[in-house]
Amino acid sequence: MYDIGYHVVWCPKYRRPVLAGQVRDRCDELIRQKAAEHDWEIVALEIMPDHVHLFARTHPADSPSYVANQFKGFTSRVLRAEFPHLKSRLPTLWSRSFFVASVGAVSEKTVQQYIETQYERPWRKS
Repeated sequence: MYDIGYHVVWCPKYRRPVLAGQVRDRCDELIRQKAAEHDWEIVALEIMPDHVHLFARTHPADSPSYVANQFKGFTSRVLRAEFPHLKSRLPTLWSRSFFVASVGAVSEKTVQQYIETQYERPWRKS
């Protein structure tokens, strides 16, 4: 038995707000596709113009860096192939860094609520 949940956050290079419109929708599809491929459960997903919040349940054999890199690598390759303007604006789609926290220090419900209310934050860019 296991219950492993990760809150993963990553940003486009230079934190450029390129995740909007069709790019955002396609990124959402690709993240869900990659999760299904690995049999990971997406509890919450919010794609902001300049970063991605993901709360996923994974398997014990999958390290946090492996999980983050699977999502970042796959989405970068496909999005840059389908949307050429991403190649001209950015040398790489994602920055090299990411944030991962295992869910345990705070409740699962707290993390899910935080991710789902990202657009309600008063300091968010319009």
